[in-house]
Amino acid sequence: MYIDAIVIAGIVTVLMMIGFFVGVGVFVIRDKRLHDQNQRGKSSPDKPPM
Repeated sequence: MYIDAIVIAGIVTVLMMIGFFVGVGVFVIRDKRLHDQNQRGKSSPDKPPM
């Protein structure tokens, strides 16, 4: 297979997109865990429970 600059740039772009989405997923999971820990024991009367 012939590899030139365009193929390398495409592979790098795909790897960067995968890394970005993995990073967003890790952030969401950590943030959810943090909010779950903070919500334990705290119930606000003006907001319905989720």
